[in-house]
Amino acid sequence: MVVGKHAARAYIGSFTAAGGRGVSTAALDADTGALTVLSSTDEVADPSYLVLSPTGDTLYAVSETADGAVAAYRLDGADPRLTGAPVPVGSAPTHLTLHAGHLLAANYGSGSVAAVPLRADGTLGAAPSSVLAHTGSGPHPQRQQAPHAHQVRVDPSGRWALSVDLGTDSVRVCALDAEKGELTLHREVALRPGSGPRHLAFHPDGDRAYVLNELTPTVTVCAWDAVGGTIEPLGEAAVLTEVPDGDAFPSAIVVAPDGRFLWTATRGTDVISVFALDGPGGAPRLTTTVPCGGHWPRDLAVDPTGRFLYAANERSGDVTWFAVDGTTGVPVRTGSVAAPAASCVVFG
Repeated sequence: MVVGKHAARAYIGSFTAAGGRGVSTAALDADTGALTVLSSTDEVADPSYLVLSPTGDTLYAVSETADGAVAAYRLDGADPRLTGAPVPVGSAPTHLTLHAGHLLAANYGSGSVAAVPLRADGTLGAAPSSVLAHTGSGPHPQRQQAPHAHQVRVDPSGRWALSVDLGTDSVRVCALDAEKGELTLHREVALRPGSGPRHLAFHPDGDRAYVLNELTPTVTVCAWDAVGGTIEPLGEAAVLTEVPDGDAFPSAIVVAPDGRFLWTATRGTDVISVFALDGPGGAPRLTTTVPCGGHWPRDLAVDPTGRFLYAANERSGDVTWFAVDGTTGVPVRTGSVAAPAASCVVFG
């Protein structure tokens, strides 16, 4: 979570193809957690995931379309202002992160991770400096016929970029040469076949990673060693008390800033699962589930203080916020705002 000069703002990404407004700017009430949408821009198609620069003056977005691109917005005025044409990176990018002077994008459709160099002013270079293609498949006949990179994120040490691939049931640890802009594969670790890993989150201590699986509603607990760049699966924990016969597709995972709690969202059942991380080695213990406040929660976000949790509910078209109980970690719904085809929330 980035706290920059726009500390009273939140930005909501959405799918324009499903009636979303693109990127919406919202005022954030720090006392209540409430969001008030101020404006929107639909200059970029399907900006489903966003990330802020460390200084808080530039917002980056994927364009989750068949062609696929990333874009940069300047935040020096009332509304985000596109700084140039979107840069193609691969098919259907679903996630992005900043690392060593580059913007990294995970391309679900083409099964790859692209690195786009950033200029000194935060604008995007004209083309990717490197595209690392994933290889492999998994046992699911529809979802795992090919690689599907779903997320890329940097570990707490800042040394490694990890890509989570739903199609190959694996996590790849990558190194980025900052001068050359070249991504190289350091290590690939296999998870349980058919699990369909989607996203991971690190514990703030930096020694554990939690991988949320989409095709089976579980979290894989992993040991993480930043020195060697190694990730080792230790076990799995169910995110639901019982698996329904219908849809149940986990989508998002967040660890509390103080490391005491973990939350996941599951689409179909439309719940947020609450885990305590007080077991040996930070093993997650499912304590309860609560309704997400809408339908089809695509993403979760916690505000910079850790007091409020937000669910971007794609199909009901809203962002719901919850006050987090400091003792139990249970989120209590306190409000919502209309956000058609909402897909993510970030804070600046």
